[in-house]
Amino acid sequence: MFPSSHVYTSPRVIPLLVLGFASGLPLALTSGTLQAWATVEGVSLQNIGFLTLIGTAYTIKFLWAPLVDRYAPPVLGRRRSWVFFSQILLALSIAGMGFMSPSGNLGALAILAVLVAFLSATQDIAFDAYSTDVLRNEERAAGAAVKVLGYRLAMIVSGGLALVLADQWLGWQNMYFLMGGFMAVCAVATVLAPEPEVVAKAPSSLRNAVIEPLAEFFSRKGALTVLLLIVLYKLGDAFAGALSTTFLLRGAGFSVSEVGTINKIFGLAATIVGALAGGSIMARLGLYRSLMLFGILQAVSNFGYWVLAVTPPHLSFMALVVAVENLCGGLGTAGFVALLMALCRREFSATQFALLSALSAVGRTYLAGPLTPPLVESMGWSGFFVLTVLIALPGLLLLRLRRAEIQQLDIAPGH
Repeated sequence: MFPSSHVYTSPRVIPLLVLGFASGLPLALTSGTLQAWATVEGVSLQNIGFLTLIGTAYTIKFLWAPLVDRYAPPVLGRRRSWVFFSQILLALSIAGMGFMSPSGNLGALAILAVLVAFLSATQDIAFDAYSTDVLRNEERAAGAAVKVLGYRLAMIVSGGLALVLADQWLGWQNMYFLMGGFMAVCAVATVLAPEPEVVAKAPSSLRNAVIEPLAEFFSRKGALTVLLLIVLYKLGDAFAGALSTTFLLRGAGFSVSEVGTINKIFGLAATIVGALAGGSIMARLGLYRSLMLFGILQAVSNFGYWVLAVTPPHLSFMALVVAVENLCGGLGTAGFVALLMALCRREFSATQFALLSALSAVGRTYLAGPLTPPLVESMGWSGFFVLTVLIALPGLLLLRLRRAEIQQLDIAPGH
């Protein structure tokens, strides 16, 4: 087994930190940060509400993923070329947002933000495909963890830090110029990143790029149950987290500042530690045993919220519960992203990863989001959090059912 102490120093893993940062940087700049800018400049609430539609590209990016699989600019290789040109165009577009203002050019600014979101989603397609292709089997979890770390750091920079810079130092327009500069620097890392050791042949036509990824996946043994596993694996975690902030405020009785501080400090730190630890653990245990361990920990960690629901509020214990839940969630995320990578064939990694990642959001978006409020109302907070542990069990049972196939992914040469 690949030595876990060395897994993060691999030349294939290290560049993913900067590329993960580039992947996460545009999101807040077209969502929360842009909304804050519009709010400060007195844009109406209705118009600010419409700005939430800017991020649609992230949810439908699988529609043009076959183009990324089929075609590639003739420099830097099949995947890095898409990443590089997306980053250069993103740098220019983000900086271009700095020439406008929500109060004076809201329509044009929104259109440019839509372009940024489209380019960012395209970068994500190519980056996910690149990381799937470049990592060796035993490096997947470490690569997933480093991607998560880079992405989270970018969210801090383009979310929280950007607001401070805009308010206290640079102003909004200069802040967007700076963020565009950050993206341009990330493009240098793309140039320096290595090519995959095995470069898969692209699909022979656009038609094949659309059809073959689906045909190949559904030709596998147990394909439908694997898809169901993707929906169910983190479902208990999704239900527990859907209204966690509301619970801590309304159900457990903590203040807004207490919840904000604990979530930002302990929650973020624990998620990063969990993701990095997940990479090392998976290097030792392999994919199946790690997914089972992380899934059990994700389920058990929800009991912490149950304890908070039935005991008087104690800040230190709330911090412990949030830290443990985010730590286990980080472990699960690292393992889950590694699973998605392992399920993709190199020939179609852009399309298959985009489709699988879209499927993974089904439980969180269409089940946990709508169903959590009525469940809480009917069962109360304590009963609900016990239920979230039970909701996690079908995913673990399905994981056990597909044990042989998932163990094979650790050694399958086609991946």
